Amino acid sequence: MDILIKYLLVFLFGGLLCVPAEILICKTKLTPARILTGYVITGVLLGALGLYEPLIGIFRSGARVPLTGFGALLAKGTAKAVTEKGLLGAFTGGFTAMSAGITAALVTSLLCALIFRSKRI
Repeated sequence: MDILIKYLLVFLFGGLLCVPAEILICKTKLTPARILTGYVITGVLLGALGLYEPLIGIFRSGARVPLTGFGALLAKGTAKAVTEKGLLGAFTGGFTAMSAGITAALVTSLLCALIFRSKRI
């Protein structure tokens, strides 16, 4: 039963993040790219203020996987690098923190491109 509650929390948090985006898409003229950028910036702000880490503790991958989690990880990596390397860390910390995730996305994209063929329309 405990695992069911964990999965439910993950699903609910991810869904709660999707609701505002869907409303913005349907009710405003904002493009999806602007909305997604807003989610990353929100994650950076919440991460920099230390408000996103408790959400990750409760909702786990429901909070880590969305773009807000990406932004929070950027803020965390940048803050860590600034304390270790000074001002130079402000430019390198985000890249260091996200390198594994970006590499996984690129490798997966390459494999899919090699395995599957696109159709011409």
